[in-house]
Amino acid sequence: MTSIKKLFKLKETFSFEEKENTHDAREQVRITYHQSGYGASTKASGDEMTFAVCLKNLYNTFENSCRKQLNEQKVLKQPYVESQEKQRTELKKRETALSIYQEQEVQINEQIEVLKHDMVNVKQKPDAYGIVTDKKPKAQFYIGLLLLLPITVYLFVFYISASYSAFFKDFDNNSVSAAIFDSNALGKAISDGMLEAIFVGTIPFVFMGLGYLIHMFQKEKTRGSYIKLSALFLLTFFFDIILAYLIEKKIFDYESTIGESFSPTIALKSVNFWGIIFAGFVVYVIWGLVFDFVMKEHENVDKIRAFIRNKREEIKNELNKKDKAISKITDLKKEIVAIKGLITELQSKIDGFIFPVKEYLHYHYQYEEGWYQSINAELAIPSKEKIELKQRCKDVSGKHLQELNLSENMDYQHLVYTTK
Repeated sequence: MTSIKKLFKLKETFSFEEKENTHDAREQVRITYHQSGYGASTKASGDEMTFAVCLKNLYNTFENSCRKQLNEQKVLKQPYVESQEKQRTELKKRETALSIYQEQEVQINEQIEVLKHDMVNVKQKPDAYGIVTDKKPKAQFYIGLLLLLPITVYLFVFYISASYSAFFKDFDNNSVSAAIFDSNALGKAISDGMLEAIFVGTIPFVFMGLGYLIHMFQKEKTRGSYIKLSALFLLTFFFDIILAYLIEKKIFDYESTIGESFSPTIALKSVNFWGIIFAGFVVYVIWGLVFDFVMKEHENVDKIRAFIRNKREEIKNELNKKDKAISKITDLKKEIVAIKGLITELQSKIDGFIFPVKEYLHYHYQYEEGWYQSINAELAIPSKEKIELKQRCKDVSGKHLQELNLSENMDYQHLVYTTK
């Protein structure tokens, strides 16, 4: 036992000295191991049980020697220390990113709550969100719509009848009394031909379109829009004058005697002429004003609906951001757990020690070789018994290495013993 300790003192001295003659120093250590095995075998007469104890002492002493070589261990552990520092840097990056995404999730949740509150509150306090509406826009909207529908029907009936009477109708004794209104105007136009029916049936839509343009021009509130608006009213008024003039002319021609001719002066003095104009134009103006009112009230209601739709879209976008943030948070947490596990694993290696496998096996086999040579040279027993003794010692050596999970076929230089 004392010789083994002296042997490793020699090894420790070699490890800390300047290694200018490395080959000679290692050769000296190798020879010393060989001699130590030879001497121990001679004293024990090659006994395999003693050999087993010597191998254990050899390993334990070698291991203790490695543990005491702090500078060498520090050098061997340096790659693990550097790797751990890199992992700690990565951990800080992940933790910083995690805190950012968690804060982002909190902000998204707060923003979603604000948006939901706005969707509810805008109905009670639209002015707070810059939406100017009347106190009861829905009631006014439905009242205006209720008035607009029958007026629209009236204008369809009037302009179908008036346009048919002005352009296609032939007056006779039965039709003079129905010069302005003819209940069968559309049916008669269809009987006269498809083009007549299309012309008569689409004229009311022209006036509806003019009414829509009036509403749009009123929204602009500019000088140009007012000029266009005045032009539309004049256009409608002149069209009604033309219709009234044509109808009044047909009535005059039917009732006139030979030698009488129709003139604008006669039309201006006729009650039917002005009746046709005001039955169309005045009602059309009323329709345009009611239509404009209904559209404005609808816009008031629609502003709130549009506001709510926009908020829903914003909530949808925020939820998409939240899903991405949650997914990133989940991934980062997994990465953090993995990195922490790796740091802990590296720390256990740093706290443990590095066992030089190849070096130990080299010394082990030198010691074993010295043990066998002693049996061959020093024991005076038959050759057969020597062979059997060496085989038993070889089995002891193999069992010893097997218990340590060591073999000469190992492909790595060092074995890391971690702390538990």
